[in-house]
Amino acid sequence: MEIRTGGPEDLPATLALLDGAIAWLTARGRTGQWGTRPWSSRPPAVERVTRYAEEYLLRAAETDGRLVGVCVLAEEKPDYAPPVDEPELYLRLLVTDRSLSGSGIGAALVEDAVAETRRRGIRLLRVDCYAGDDGRLVRQYETLGFTRAQPFTVPREEGAHWPGRILERRV
Repeated sequence: MEIRTGGPEDLPATLALLDGAIAWLTARGRTGQWGTRPWSSRPPAVERVTRYAEEYLLRAAETDGRLVGVCVLAEEKPDYAPPVDEPELYLRLLVTDRSLSGSGIGAALVEDAVAETRRRGIRLLRVDCYAGDDGRLVRQYETLGFTRAQPFTVPREEGAHWPGRILERRV
């Protein structure tokens, strides 16, 4: 596997990874994180990933010339994340090919993010994730070296709230 800097040219493959992740989650009854509709069918979601590819650092994991994972990093936190009193790098998106689950792609992209954080002279890497259902995704980030920080919620159109958790990793 090779990790390289990507950009807008990786948008179609990134959307395919996101659509695959939604299908994988849906097949397992885990629809609370991203719902059931393909990412690529939701214009605001496509716009967000397009902005990520154009404005932030997109790191692409490839195997045999095929995109198998994406990590998006920014020094800008999302609006819903509480501010911190120091510089930080924020992991805005991490998605991998679900057919390769357990092969270490996500872990490699996180370690690449840690290296980028160090390269920039920053000591804090933060990420947020879905904290609903059984909390499995939060625990997955903990296995990648993150510790729990603040819980948060994001209002949804239908009146419900999306439960999230900020996690951080000191580097």
